[in-house]
Amino acid sequence: MENTGRQPIAIIGIGCRFPGAKGPEAFWRLLREGVDAITEIPSDRFDVGDVYDPEPGVPGKLNTRWGGFLEGVDEFDPYFFGISSREAAAMDPQQRVLLEVAWEAIEDAGLVPEKLDAGRVGVFSGTCNSDYGNLLEDPADIDIYVAGGNALSVLSGRLSYALGFQGPSMTVDTACSTSLVAVHLACQSLHSGESTVALAGGVNLIFGPEPYIAFSRAQMLAPDGRCKFGDSRADGFVRSEGAGVVVLKHLSAALADGDTVYAVIRGSAVNNDGDSGGLLMTPSRPGQEAVFEEAYRSAGISPGEVQYVEAHGTGTSVGDPVEMQALGAVIGKGRPDERPCVVGSVKTNIGHTEGAAGVAGLIKASLALKHKTIPPSLHLREPNPNIPWQNLPLTVQQELVPWPDSPGPARAGVSSFGISGTNAHVVLEEAPEAAPAATGVGATAHLLPLSAHTPEILEDTARAHVEFLRSEIGTGSSLEDVCYTAGARRSHHTHRLALVGGSREQLAEHLEAFLEGQSRPGMYSGRKLGDLRRKLVFVFSGQGSQWVGMGRELLEQEPAFREAMEHCDRAIRDYTGWSVLEELAADEARSRLAEVDVVQPAIFAVQVSLAALWRSWGIEPDAV
Repeated sequence: MENTGRQPIAIIGIGCRFPGAKGPEAFWRLLREGVDAITEIPSDRFDVGDVYDPEPGVPGKLNTRWGGFLEGVDEFDPYFFGISSREAAAMDPQQRVLLEVAWEAIEDAGLVPEKLDAGRVGVFSGTCNSDYGNLLEDPADIDIYVAGGNALSVLSGRLSYALGFQGPSMTVDTACSTSLVAVHLACQSLHSGESTVALAGGVNLIFGPEPYIAFSRAQMLAPDGRCKFGDSRADGFVRSEGAGVVVLKHLSAALADGDTVYAVIRGSAVNNDGDSGGLLMTPSRPGQEAVFEEAYRSAGISPGEVQYVEAHGTGTSVGDPVEMQALGAVIGKGRPDERPCVVGSVKTNIGHTEGAAGVAGLIKASLALKHKTIPPSLHLREPNPNIPWQNLPLTVQQELVPWPDSPGPARAGVSSFGISGTNAHVVLEEAPEAAPAATGVGATAHLLPLSAHTPEILEDTARAHVEFLRSEIGTGSSLEDVCYTAGARRSHHTHRLALVGGSREQLAEHLEAFLEGQSRPGMYSGRKLGDLRRKLVFVFSGQGSQWVGMGRELLEQEPAFREAMEHCDRAIRDYTGWSVLEELAADEARSRLAEVDVVQPAIFAVQVSLAALWRSWGIEPDAV
């Protein structure tokens, strides 16, 4: 990267919803287990029986009953985003889903929107379809909410508005390459300095048969509803829904801030086929080769150093041979014969998510790098004879395997091509090894603060944390990290719950007690009073509050407490000739805390130190 003069970009947060998977953990399970998430078109989208004909190319008909679909696209909590119910009903659900997925990505990144530099947060979102407006039956119902709720430009603008981001904000449409082009533009914004944090991604929802009919007449859809990438039976793609957003930041800033890094974007490129000599919507081998070359030049690495490429991989009779030959011509440069590049396509699992297809491939490749594992590409029975596999340094991955050994870092490429002729390719690298966590005396109790904007959602949040704390991921996570993230790296809302516990199981039991309406020691629930906050007073108690051993754990665990205590110890020692620190460390037999001339200065020192600790956490008293 030194040769390019640009910093690598870290992917620090992921939000996604794809057929059969909500969130990055569920999506990785789907990929790892080789799940085929395609189903018949549900009746709540449209009545497929009215427009289905198995004969391809029949006017007004579609020749497939299949697709990939999300659950709950009619469900939305508008008040969380400051949207009225009337406005929400007029909004394209693509806007609603993208708002939710973007928020999930921000939380996954551990960012608090109100703490970010709003003028330096960019939003780059994309979609290439909008069916919802077609459902409006009465022109008299058209108003400004309908206009704004279905305008593609508002897809990004609403996200910036809802989260208060004032950086660059744009909606991208380059057809199937839309969301990967959005990622490229976000990286450019970070490189130029106009953004310090960027959200990038895309969304695709299906509410009508019209695009199905158009693609069916062009014989672009697979009648069996499966993307058979690389296979001799490749006869088209299957349409699918999906949404994905990644949160991007310069790698140096991400490491300095202690962010989790899924993968690193080393470089990217976007181009267009131009007048390739063929039809507008057919792929061009020269165009694809050019975007590969530019992406790896941008990354400052040889294409031969990449071990895996997430292909566009639609499973079409024209697209697969063009893509594989273009990729093989570039990726083979400098590559040893014994180390072919592994390729795969997420479309074999979830179908073609169109405006979200590029970010779906990016998320898959990022998760694969994080887990150092390559998931299988499905539906390959017999290699496509129109692809000269024997002459290409490529092999389609058909089972779950560890990441291939290589002399350098694990690296991957992600491709996405559009019928607009716009091509995109992103070069990824595994995240650098995280610095070891600071070691110290483990706390015996942890504070878990949760909040939500309604009591019902607070209960949902509590249930989700019970499930997490007892899950494989939760038991493998540091309890300190879980509680720190909940407290310091989340936005806090009006309805609140705070729990103190010494273990995952104890916190889970407290959460279950809250859900059952019970109250326990170490549990607080209530409402934040906002601007009508009650005033806060620190009360210093007198003699009688002491006990042998007081302050010892805080001295070991809290630097702010110890610093204040050491200051008190020096000041008091000058007048008493003895050390408060030594008296607090004395055991039962040697303790002098029953003596009034010792206990009064000791209590004073402990309480001054407690006040310093609370103030280091931002708790300031109105009176003392």
